[in-house]
Amino acid sequence: MSRKKPNIVPSEPGFTPYMPDNPTDEERYGLLRYSLERVGRLEDFDNILKVLGPPPDITTIASPGEFRGVKVGIIGGGLAGLSAAFELRKLGFDITVFEALEDRIGGRIYTYYFDEEKKYYGELGAMRFPVSHETTWHYINLFKLPTRPFVQTNENAFIYVKGVRVRNDAEGRNVMERIYPKFDLNGWERRTPWEDLIFYALETPLLRMLQEVRPETVDVRPIYSPAIVYWDYFDVRRVMEEAGLSQDAIYLLGSLSPAVGSFLYNGYIEFLTEVYPAVFNFLYEIIGGMARLPLAFYESLTSPNPKEYPGIPDRHLGRVTWRRGTWVDGIFRHGEDGRVTLRYKTRYTRDCLQEDFDYVVCAIPFSTLRIVKIDPPFRNRKMQAIKEVNYIEAQKTLFLCKFRFWELGGPGERIVGGASYTDLPIQQIRYPSDHARCNSKWKERVRRGFFVSPADSWDMRHGYSPDEPGVLLASYNLTLDAARLGNIPDDVAFEIIKRQVEEVHGLPKGYLDPVVVDFARISWGRQPTFLGGFCYYFPEQKRIFSWASALPEYDGRVYFAGEHISGTHGWANGALKTGMEAANGIARSAKAAKIY
Repeated sequence: MSRKKPNIVPSEPGFTPYMPDNPTDEERYGLLRYSLERVGRLEDFDNILKVLGPPPDITTIASPGEFRGVKVGIIGGGLAGLSAAFELRKLGFDITVFEALEDRIGGRIYTYYFDEEKKYYGELGAMRFPVSHETTWHYINLFKLPTRPFVQTNENAFIYVKGVRVRNDAEGRNVMERIYPKFDLNGWERRTPWEDLIFYALETPLLRMLQEVRPETVDVRPIYSPAIVYWDYFDVRRVMEEAGLSQDAIYLLGSLSPAVGSFLYNGYIEFLTEVYPAVFNFLYEIIGGMARLPLAFYESLTSPNPKEYPGIPDRHLGRVTWRRGTWVDGIFRHGEDGRVTLRYKTRYTRDCLQEDFDYVVCAIPFSTLRIVKIDPPFRNRKMQAIKEVNYIEAQKTLFLCKFRFWELGGPGERIVGGASYTDLPIQQIRYPSDHARCNSKWKERVRRGFFVSPADSWDMRHGYSPDEPGVLLASYNLTLDAARLGNIPDDVAFEIIKRQVEEVHGLPKGYLDPVVVDFARISWGRQPTFLGGFCYYFPEQKRIFSWASALPEYDGRVYFAGEHISGTHGWANGALKTGMEAANGIARSAKAAKIY
């Protein structure tokens, strides 16, 4: 393979998009078209929306209220369980949700509020969603939740590698001039901006795929095309080696980008699941916290007169029973009538309880399903997936600060949204986006034809001040660093993270001691109801396990949902979409079996 710098400058865009608050569908589609045009894949637009969009509405399968009295048990009250319950309710099913958590709703959606007024908060779980995730936007629009841009990158933020601190300018010149000399790079590597190196090594294989094959990167199918099977054998490091990158270049890129460095030994196809729909170009967040989405589901499901079912009379809606603090530890099948028994426990009872259901939606991760008694066992490939599918560790630490020290300084200094990246164990520091607005420097850069993210150049919204308190995501790390930092006691980790944040920002030691007034942290692998941050395949696991993971069991009585069942691991879209698909599957089965 040629080691000369490839020609990877995308075509000139036809317009300069702007990220508005509360975008319309057409505004979102414009942002997605722009992203795809910049990398020469505009032809993927329709397929992306189709494969990531919601399935047909459940009322196209059966009539509202048709299955009154048919019992469905849902294991897990995260987004997958919530969307399944929401859809099943349209047809009158009698639904019981078993949720192990007592104090909150939403699974790995976890907004941590530092005050009772919920003014100061940060995300310990999912924190953003791209414009291309059509199923997520389906529910955002349905519940009328307010949104604003989530700043992914910011040119004023820092890159701190090998003790060298630079600003993350959009053209990458600072890194090339000051950090590149710390690595033994080849000639063409030294002449190529680091984001272009990543594009060349990890994104060009997607461009070489046929247009009709590319959707398979984010889809779940029984058989994949030869190109998908081929790349499924590769981990990220091997793909970079095949592209001709030196080991020091791989080390460099892994230090500059946690999305690369944390997943060097995971399946390369997982990387393509985020490249294909351009997930990191235009991102949004829910104003008031991501927890507002699961809470909207919960309030609708527990309301006798919900407004989210237009055209369906309340009398046709199913009954929903919500059992908090209840965890299922056994799934059993009746030999005679085929019904499914769920055995469960609560903190208030010593003995196990059980209840029979016509159908079950299993919406908990395979990591925790692994410790559930299943009798008789599911098919062999499903049991193998439950045992072997990889879940990565994820750790987050939030700082509540008296003032926003990162927003101090002039236009070229203050950091309003975005992230700083480092080779220190904290990996990345993310700044809140609530004060951010796009500035004119970015528009000029686009006009001149630079290939940059529209979120590179941000400034302060009018009327906001760095003197206000703010919540900093002081450490967000994955895989090995997450496990290592996550296993350190809270008080010790708090001190370590403060010192590393100071180091990244060039602040004197102890600067943050009076600034940080509170903190919160989570290590998802240590949470007994999750045992991992999210599913992320090793090489070959997509080919071997993706289809088997999604298949129903017990002759169509047990269905599965969750981000691990989807083709977009680690994102809310996969959880929501598979919950809808599980509900549709139950509707079809009940219709065929006439269980009503």
